[in-house]
Amino acid sequence: MTRYVALLRGANVNGITLRMADLAEVFTGLGLDNVKTVLASGNVLFDADDGGPELKGSIEKALRTRFGYEAWVQVLTTERVARIVADYPFETDESVHHPYVVFCVDEATRDELAGAAAKAASAVERVAAGEGVLYWEAPRGGSTDTPFAKLSARTRYKAPTTTRNVRTLKRFN
Repeated sequence: MTRYVALLRGANVNGITLRMADLAEVFTGLGLDNVKTVLASGNVLFDADDGGPELKGSIEKALRTRFGYEAWVQVLTTERVARIVADYPFETDESVHHPYVVFCVDEATRDELAGAAAKAASAVERVAAGEGVLYWEAPRGGSTDTPFAKLSARTRYKAPTTTRNVRTLKRFN
């Protein structure tokens, strides 16, 4: 068995409220083992034999059925998440900035966002491409107002991306 994390896009924001006990129940109902939710922001740890596209699709379908919202999920091994965290390229003073990782479903989405971020470069934030992700350092207290925040919040990126703070990602190991 392999340890995985499912990153849900849009959980407990914009009127979509999921109780963590109910969320864990959905994953257990799919036959997944050792299910644990982390924080109330749509992070679920679990064990499975296979974390392929079929599992992602099953999770999304089960969430849509149970909670009645358009669920988008990214499923990664906890080892992969640990590598992503270790590769965070910025020395971040967390009293001034927040360190984020933007998970992208494919390289095309990552490249498109990286290119657009370069064009909208800002002195208050930094963005760098990684393997399947973008690393983003945003100012504390202003992470929704930066050029990259506004870019990545566009409707076209709703399904193919989800963002997590590096501190949250460190809790998955």
